[in-house]
Amino acid sequence: MTVQRVTVRVLLLFGDQAEIVAADIPPSERAEPERYPAADIAATVGVPVSDLPDMRLTAEVGDDGRLSGWPLV
Repeated sequence: MTVQRVTVRVLLLFGDQAEIVAADIPPSERAEPERYPAADIAATVGVPVSDLPDMRLTAEVGDDGRLSGWPLV
């Protein structure tokens, strides 16, 4: 199985969720942001949740289209 990785950006925090978008796609062409648990991402990256907005990360795309992994770019 080939692992697909994508570059993403955390737009903002919405409650306990981080809004994630594809980083390499122009804003006018992006799909709606997807929400993921901010605490999970922050723990994986090793930063406080408050540091996530505007952070660029890579993520592994699962078979279901959901993202995981979250290493820094």
